[in-house]
Amino acid sequence: MKSSPSTQQFIDIENIEEDVVILKNSGLRQIIMVSGVNLDLVSDEERNSTLHLYQNFLNSLDFPVQFLVHSRKFNIENYLKNINELEKNEKNELLKNQIFEYGQFIKSFVEQNDIMSKMFLVIVPFNPVSLTPVKFNLFGFFKKNKEEDSSSKNISDQEKQINFRQLRGRTDQVIDGLQSIGLRAVTLNNEELIELFYNFYNPENIEKEKLAVLEKTE
Repeated sequence: MKSSPSTQQFIDIENIEEDVVILKNSGLRQIIMVSGVNLDLVSDEERNSTLHLYQNFLNSLDFPVQFLVHSRKFNIENYLKNINELEKNEKNELLKNQIFEYGQFIKSFVEQNDIMSKMFLVIVPFNPVSLTPVKFNLFGFFKKNKEEDSSSKNISDQEKQINFRQLRGRTDQVIDGLQSIGLRAVTLNNEELIELFYNFYNPENIEKEKLAVLEKTE
């Protein structure tokens, strides 16, 4: 009886270490979370200035980057737990009842309306020279050719650290460019990357937990 292929066989990620996503073809990626800005809420002068700075930022790059907007249904479980705790600890019966009704209203409202949260991500790539050019996929993850079997395990620790430095140099350049526009930008660490990909590959689920890095960019 044939065993079903594991999910890992369909994912192009080999490993995540030192805040870097290592692909099965030895390509490297770092992911930056960026704060958003609503251009509809600013003056025409400020809007034009932001767009001009953004254009200059793109023109300053000599390597490809990918921008991704990720929308997920908003998770209010922790918020509702806090409301329940407030209700339990409240001694005043009138306030206790008001807190209960507020919690029920929030829960009902979210159930009846799709409240979405958005993440703005920038994916910075670095591909060792030995990689052969292939077709882009999600995040710039390259589709693996059948004849290609260049695993990151074949790269020495010294080569890997050199490649990591090259990637981080690009990431720092992107972060500096984004900050020059007035945006906050933070590189995701190992734990945040794992949670991010868990959410990507489990789209039927609501976000398990708000990424801690979100608090840094809000």
